[in-house]
Amino acid sequence: MRPFLSTAILFAFSATTFALPASDVAVGKVIELGKRDNQAFALLQELARIGPRLTGSPNAQRACLWAVEKFKSFGIENARIEEWGEMPVGFQRGSRQSARMVAPVVRELEFTTPSWSPGTEGPLRGPAVLEPTTEEELAAVSARLSGAWVVAPPASEGRRAAPAQLQRKLYELGILGRITSSGSERVTTGGRFTGLSFDNLPTGRRITVRKSDMDAIREQLERAEKVELEFDMENTFVPGPIKLYNVIADIVGTERPDEMVIVCAHLDSWDGPGSVGANDNGTGVVSAMEAARILMKSGVKPKRTIRFALWTGEEQGLLGSRGYVQKHKDEWDKISLVLNDDGGTNYHGGYHVIESMADMFRQAIAPVSEAFPDLPQRIEIVAQMPRGGSSDHASFNMVGVPGFYTIEAGRADYGHVWHTQNDRPEFSIPEYLVQSSVDHAAMSLYFANAASLLPRPATPLADRPLPSVPEFGGWRIFDPLEEHGPECDHDDDFAAYWWDRFLRELPRLARSFVRS
Repeated sequence: MRPFLSTAILFAFSATTFALPASDVAVGKVIELGKRDNQAFALLQELARIGPRLTGSPNAQRACLWAVEKFKSFGIENARIEEWGEMPVGFQRGSRQSARMVAPVVRELEFTTPSWSPGTEGPLRGPAVLEPTTEEELAAVSARLSGAWVVAPPASEGRRAAPAQLQRKLYELGILGRITSSGSERVTTGGRFTGLSFDNLPTGRRITVRKSDMDAIREQLERAEKVELEFDMENTFVPGPIKLYNVIADIVGTERPDEMVIVCAHLDSWDGPGSVGANDNGTGVVSAMEAARILMKSGVKPKRTIRFALWTGEEQGLLGSRGYVQKHKDEWDKISLVLNDDGGTNYHGGYHVIESMADMFRQAIAPVSEAFPDLPQRIEIVAQMPRGGSSDHASFNMVGVPGFYTIEAGRADYGHVWHTQNDRPEFSIPEYLVQSSVDHAAMSLYFANAASLLPRPATPLADRPLPSVPEFGGWRIFDPLEEHGPECDHDDDFAAYWWDRFLRELPRLARSFVRS
């Protein structure tokens, strides 16, 4: 190519670039930097080395301080921890976690125990006994129960587990613990701390093993073999009160610093053996943190404040974000929107919005969609903003602040890692983290520089009372033998979610009823 022609083309390209609005140039600069020099996966590996981050555990506190120092290293000097509550008893699951069938054959078992539940002082070995489920069966095996591991019947046999009253008798007769099947090859961890005090700690060991391991144990028992099991579970209770924190970091706006866009994720995780909380929700955490790093390194100056928030207590019912919303009521009207990533390693595939928001969202995602043509995004119109949900955006939607949970798209199987022993970085997808972190950076910058705040629903919910953060120990009595559903997170928020779904589906159901 001739020199003068090359110069002419370069001049024409530069003129086109300089003719773009400053906000578009800034977004383009952020996207280019985020694609060329992205450190999201490196951040994830660093966070994973801290380990799982159960709310109130020493690991969770270390992760909060690590995040603060990282934000400061990006140049956000105001990064800080912000207290949102206290916990009566802390819990830390140590590295000594093993389970084996030692006779008549040797087999390593994959297992978990609930968080905030007792472990062992060291390896604890004993015979396996099939669980009696009636008083008659109990009488027949009672002499064999002291020092034994009790194996519960699988649901597939159609037998009900021993009722709570009978289970209490098993523990009173000196069993080492009760073992149930996960029903699949995934072992899911949950747990509750409400109602606990250091004078009221649970004593009954409860263990879940994966289905293939349970099948192997029961096969030996059904052959009338003498089966011996050994568990070593380093579960430690920490005397409270334990102060609980969120992490907050602000890129302060240059023109309207009191208005803000919030980019958030939950930093806490479950802590079952094998898991380090990489995908629930380490990927969301590092997408937000890398967005902050990209914005700071690019040197862009948003007009509104971009606030990065990493919550704890999400897995126990959105507690950290709900505490934040209560504490910052004076900010509700000045928050343009909240962008929340809590769907695993898949990339940001778009957003569900109401009609009045659609134009702004289409403009906001356009540059990222163009930059990542193989990772398409979409905007889906919904009739109204949700009233509930099972992640931290719901804490804001409940008071009328627009909160958005990204549509997750891609090839990852989130169910494989969600609350399971598989939640490790090896199941995270680095190229998706690049897109997600760039999307966070570009979206937050667009809305921070927009001419107005994001339009809100015509009938805001701000007058609706926000469910309070539970009074720990006051709303549920802890019973280690109580039979209840999946012992995981956000029970109240799932109820709100299904109530919201019902209200939104009600008009359609009514129309169907009339037509019939």
